[in-house]
Amino acid sequence: MTAAPSTGPRGFVLGGVSSGVGKTVATLAIAKALESAGYEVQPAKAGPDFIDPSHHEAIAGRPSRTLDLWLCGEEGLLRNYHRGEGDVCVVEGVMGLYDGSGSSTAMVAEALDLPVVLVVDAKAGMESVAATALGFQRYAEEIGRDIEVAGIVAQRAHGGRHENGIRDALPADLEYFGRIPPNSDLEIPDRHLGLHMGEEAALPEAALEAAAETIDGERLAAVARSPPSVDDEPITDAVDATVAVADDAAFCFRYPATIERFRERANLVTFSPVAGDPVPDCDGVYLPGGYPELHAEGLKTSGTLSELGDLASEGLPVLGECGGLMAMSRSLTTAEGERHEMAGILPADVTMHDRYQALDHVELEALEGTLTAAAGERIRGHEFHYSSADVDGDARFAFETVRGDGIDGDHDGLIEYESLGTYVHVHAESGAFDRFLESLVE
Repeated sequence: MTAAPSTGPRGFVLGGVSSGVGKTVATLAIAKALESAGYEVQPAKAGPDFIDPSHHEAIAGRPSRTLDLWLCGEEGLLRNYHRGEGDVCVVEGVMGLYDGSGSSTAMVAEALDLPVVLVVDAKAGMESVAATALGFQRYAEEIGRDIEVAGIVAQRAHGGRHENGIRDALPADLEYFGRIPPNSDLEIPDRHLGLHMGEEAALPEAALEAAAETIDGERLAAVARSPPSVDDEPITDAVDATVAVADDAAFCFRYPATIERFRERANLVTFSPVAGDPVPDCDGVYLPGGYPELHAEGLKTSGTLSELGDLASEGLPVLGECGGLMAMSRSLTTAEGERHEMAGILPADVTMHDRYQALDHVELEALEGTLTAAAGERIRGHEFHYSSADVDGDARFAFETVRGDGIDGDHDGLIEYESLGTYVHVHAESGAFDRFLESLVE
């Protein structure tokens, strides 16, 4: 039995000519332009990222949907899209439009049947901006990708002769939707996992509003269209369980769909290990990823991780992803060489590095039944981390890596007591969190 099909907002995909072209800033400015034109905006991200969506939410005021074919599958992608609200969905792309084998921006646009608005860096070009856009439009035909590149937003473009030159050079079937003027205030600072989170480095409201004034929100709304409909996810029974989710600056990487699934099927409570909150009375704990390395001293002294370690040793199931895995380990050593004790649930010591240790879409096969998969089952996810884990020789692994690096290159998922820690992040559409909830009452 399935629920009736749901219908989300009309939308378009904001694709870049490359990484670093300013897609996130363009997304935020476009959201402002659409709001100024009277439209409610639903942000989304094509890709597994957690950081860009935090900036979307800070501006649009609603959680950004995660749209990734590898993580969600095509039906899951459509279901997740249609859960959005508002009038117009702005989907920020990942990397360049055609980059990525697991789930490129172009693949997402094709699956959703949404038009693409191309973000082109116009800092040092006019006619060449049009030539670049035309090349991206025609390349879709060359590779047999059924997408429509509808027009451009010119990033770092001045007004007057510069803007007019870009507009006049565009062919008739490529619309000019406006520009983002050069402005040092429209720069989001970086750190090792990418940009700072939205609540940490919100862009100045005045700068975004000024950028929005040079974007045609009405024309963008007019080009947006609705994706194909899809049956909602199968109706699933409620689970008589309480899940405690860590929620603070150290544990901030979680997909909205995951929290929605917990709320729909179980009772959800939150707590802050950084603040020293006691572990709530619960049947299981979820530690999302985030930045435990930036809060290692506070986590060590707050007492929450120590309590969590004791509860896990008594049989409380704890599921940790990436940063959660790090917090579940015996120790965490920062890139500066400072060692901090963690929860001590898993037989591993984690060390931070200056360069990332893994970045890819991942596929895992369960070696035995565990919190997120049955024996032999495969789940898909994403990994991106700057740490490595030194694991005891007799440690038990839950998964073999079919694709990706995992913990030791061949395996992921450390098992200890009734708990599981992985480097992979998974989406609710993988079924992993349904399995987690159901395991709490088995």
